[in-house]
Amino acid sequence: MTLAPPRVPARSSLVEQRPLRNPDLGSTEVMTRRGWWLIVANLLIPGSAQVLAGDRRLGRFGLGATVALWVMIVLIALCALLAPSTLFALATGSSIPDFLSWFRWLPLTLVQGVLIGYAVLWIVLTIDTLRLVRLVRTGPLARFGIAIVSIGLTGALVAGAGWAVQTAGTTRDAFAEIFAQSAPVVPPSDGYYNILLLGADSGEGRDSMRFDSISVVSINAASGAVTITGIPRDMPNFPFAPGPMQDKYPNGHEGKFDPTCGWGSGINQLRTEVEVCQDGKTLYPDAEAHGSEPGIEATKDAAEGILGIQIPYYVLLDMKGFANLVDALGGVDITVDERLPKGGPAYDGQPVDDWAFGWIEPGAQHMNGDTAQWYARSRYTTSDFDRMRRQRQLQEAILAQFTPQNVLTHFQEVAAAGTNIVETDLPQGLIAPTLVDLALKAKDQPVSTIELTPDGGVDEFDPDYAQVQQIVHDKLHPPTETEAPAP
Repeated sequence: MTLAPPRVPARSSLVEQRPLRNPDLGSTEVMTRRGWWLIVANLLIPGSAQVLAGDRRLGRFGLGATVALWVMIVLIALCALLAPSTLFALATGSSIPDFLSWFRWLPLTLVQGVLIGYAVLWIVLTIDTLRLVRLVRTGPLARFGIAIVSIGLTGALVAGAGWAVQTAGTTRDAFAEIFAQSAPVVPPSDGYYNILLLGADSGEGRDSMRFDSISVVSINAASGAVTITGIPRDMPNFPFAPGPMQDKYPNGHEGKFDPTCGWGSGINQLRTEVEVCQDGKTLYPDAEAHGSEPGIEATKDAAEGILGIQIPYYVLLDMKGFANLVDALGGVDITVDERLPKGGPAYDGQPVDDWAFGWIEPGAQHMNGDTAQWYARSRYTTSDFDRMRRQRQLQEAILAQFTPQNVLTHFQEVAAAGTNIVETDLPQGLIAPTLVDLALKAKDQPVSTIELTPDGGVDEFDPDYAQVQQIVHDKLHPPTETEAPAP
């Protein structure tokens, strides 16, 4: 019996079995349907169109890159949900040891490289997919539809990748520019990280920068709870912590008006006294090497002497750029108690209408940067103590705006404003994961405040600094139920 030769599948049978790779070129309907399938496959799973209908080697490379990218995205998302502070530390390189500090730029740079490489690969795959579609064999309307959808959506996705690349670069550069790279991390003192917060004004009419807003932010090292203590800028005869200023003023600060330098007795004048009228570099020779200034170090010593707590770090906000930060955050919500003028300074007996160029009206307001700045500055129709209260109110409102969603939405603007107005000696190693983790714990807790004013029981003309230190201690370390005195 003679065996029949094996049957060779007809061309039509092969087309039916593999229509994407071997389509019926004469059927406009088939080619149109195939074109849409390939375009959708390329958009959803880049590389799949080549595996189905083109160069399988290119397709497998595209699929491998796509799977690797999605695995990376899933891991980042899980880390963001389960360990956000660790993710931040890895991304910014703050978890890298000091002896490898030169490599702290590497993590986000690698992310940028991966995103740029994948975007280029996606463009190549899209162009190759359009070649595989054979637009001239599709329907007249489909030719334009397939091309527009493919190019438009791919362009949008590549633009998204470009935004991510820019954000990664901005994060890396801003973090490196603002925070000290190799400064030592000081452990918490009595359970708190204490940071001196200075609001400086070097605007028109000022012969030097003065610290017009002086606060200490105390962050509980266990709970993340934040307490802000406002220090009146004109507190007299304040003591210093041990150091060069205490050696100079062992019985408290005796500053007085100097006809040459103009500094007086207030703590806000220390920068002028130390850096303009004295040789600050002799008093604090290591200040600049640690990312600080002699005037700031003198103010730290004064704040420590007044409050009785250790303050190893500072953050300086220049009020000239403060409005930009508020605008970058989308404004702040403030309830104004009384009508306040914009402008100044005023002279004794001069009517407000002669110098005010605008007013901040009472009631609930959503303030832009300019209005918020004048709300913090205005004092000529009220008192310095009232201005301190408003500054603390504004600080709380700004902290409330620093939500992850808001910062992400306005990230570029916030980063740009931050690098322009913020100076600090906070080390990168403390920011992440420590302070980031504490910030996440603190986001649902109210901010506590301490005002060293007459309303707070402090004599503005003759403060009892032992009493002041007790007030601060009791606020930061409230007695537990077992420690509370019996009724």
